[in-house]
Amino acid sequence: MGEQPLIHSDRGFQYTSKVFKRKIDEAGMTQSMSRVGRCIDNAPMESFFGTVKCEKYYLHKYRTYEELITAIKGLSPMEYRAKAA
Repeated sequence: MGEQPLIHSDRGFQYTSKVFKRKIDEAGMTQSMSRVGRCIDNAPMESFFGTVKCEKYYLHKYRTYEELITAIKGLSPMEYRAKAA
């Protein structure tokens, strides 16, 4: 329904390159970056991915990438709470 993926990053050289921008455009994505000198902009996503790595990646061994993706795409917080109750 007209959704357009968003990719948010810091201002590292790999994310500001013309090659990266071209790949984002080809994928039909919108690029979002932290403001200059405001590394705190990325804090929510850094925290999220840190939690994913700790809870899913480091604690388990996956034979394939697909197994990891399936594990990450588990229950939403609402579903998890409902199941636990």
